[in-house]
Amino acid sequence: MSKVALMSKTALIVWGGWDGHTPKETGELFRDILLSEGFEVTMSDTLAAYEDLDALMSLNLIIPMWTMGKISNEQCGNVSRAVASGVGLAGCHGGMCDSFRDSTEWQFMTGGQWVAHPGNDGTPYRVNIRSSSNPIVAGIPDFGVSSEQYYVHVDPSNEVLATTRFPVADGPYAANGVVDVPVVWTRRWGKGKVFYNSLGHTYKVFDIPEAKELMRRGMLWAAR
Repeated sequence: MSKVALMSKTALIVWGGWDGHTPKETGELFRDILLSEGFEVTMSDTLAAYEDLDALMSLNLIIPMWTMGKISNEQCGNVSRAVASGVGLAGCHGGMCDSFRDSTEWQFMTGGQWVAHPGNDGTPYRVNIRSSSNPIVAGIPDFGVSSEQYYVHVDPSNEVLATTRFPVADGPYAANGVVDVPVVWTRRWGKGKVFYNSLGHTYKVFDIPEAKELMRRGMLWAAR
């Protein structure tokens, strides 16, 4: 009887940028989650990993873990083309939606951009799961976090799966009244699926079971 080899899914984690977001440790945490799900995972600490378009096109999942950097037009364009072709994109916090502040193409693809975290790190707030048929949030209850509460500008086409209520910390923005800001969302970019979770100021946030489970499900959902 002939045997059919089952090919593992492949993921690329690109980490770097501002060290305060513990990009290496967070990337290793996500790597271990994916390894336990049968992925083959490559980790890179250079944006040059985005320069090989053929390699990107061969992946199932790209996980960016890079804050406050600069990306070239070629690098960003290659990621955009790979995701549009069907490669998944998943990430968290500033590692994906505060990566390249001068790249509007990156922000368009990922669906949002960080603009503020009133109260800074250690702010206690709630993550409110939206009622949804999406399996990423099925059975996950609302939960509390003490971390940076991300205020993000978002694309109206995102499917928002969780929100957090502002204001908690005072500031001039509070004059606008109460508003629910997205924490978790999904979107499409061509044939590719995009997942984002604004939690993850450091890898320790994922000691919260609900936060870690959201990332696990989101990465698996995004992977083609």
